[in-house]
Amino acid sequence: MLPMTPCVQKLLIANIAMFFLAPFSPVELSFYPPAILVQPWTLVSYMFLHSGFMHLFFNMIGLYFFGPRVENRLGAKGFLWLYFLSGLGAALFHFLFAREHPVVGASGAVYGVLLAFAMYWPRVRIYLWAILPIQAWLLATLLVLGSLYAGVNPSVGSRTAHFAHLGGLAFAFVFIKWWEWRKGAAKRAFDKKLHPDASPTGMVGDRLATARWKGIALESLHELNRGEVVRLLAKVESEGAGNLSPSERQFLDRMSAD
Repeated sequence: MLPMTPCVQKLLIANIAMFFLAPFSPVELSFYPPAILVQPWTLVSYMFLHSGFMHLFFNMIGLYFFGPRVENRLGAKGFLWLYFLSGLGAALFHFLFAREHPVVGASGAVYGVLLAFAMYWPRVRIYLWAILPIQAWLLATLLVLGSLYAGVNPSVGSRTAHFAHLGGLAFAFVFIKWWEWRKGAAKRAFDKKLHPDASPTGMVGDRLATARWKGIALESLHELNRGEVVRLLAKVESEGAGNLSPSERQFLDRMSAD
């Protein structure tokens, strides 16, 4: 786990402080869709409220474990955009699908952070309850399917805003895709011109490249090259081919072409 990052630390402090201060607020802070026109601030304030200590605890645990790595990847500005857009997406989905009930909690925003973590490091193992290992991509998939199932079956976890969770996940997914496109479009164009024969990127391209790299005959390589190939293949296995740098991809391409 990475050291605490500034935005995550501030969000943790704000959520914990609001847990104790909210009961003394002179204005309504929870998000109640029918009252949105007279209480617009609740679109943000609801993210800092929690229905009880365990609600707060699990949300903050998720933010504490997954937030720093995502913030390091996106930077402070990108991380805050991800967090609050996920929270707003959660409010929008709640407005569309469960508007008759008020909602509180940072769950939508934290789900967005978790999804971003799973998109960047899909094969990292997460230990549920510190016991059960599960890869990040599978955990994110189960969260989506579980929230969708519970959302369309009101009898399942009726006190939980499942569609709000889905809204946080959906907005996070769109934001990460847009962020990576905006950040990487110019660099990808430059790399393509500089190295036109480099292996393709994207989900399909990464799968094809990974299969080719795994076919490298290690026994025929020089000891130094063999060690580097083993290291990079381990990185692909744990973090995904998308996290290789252009120079690392080119090295594996050269080794697979020999």
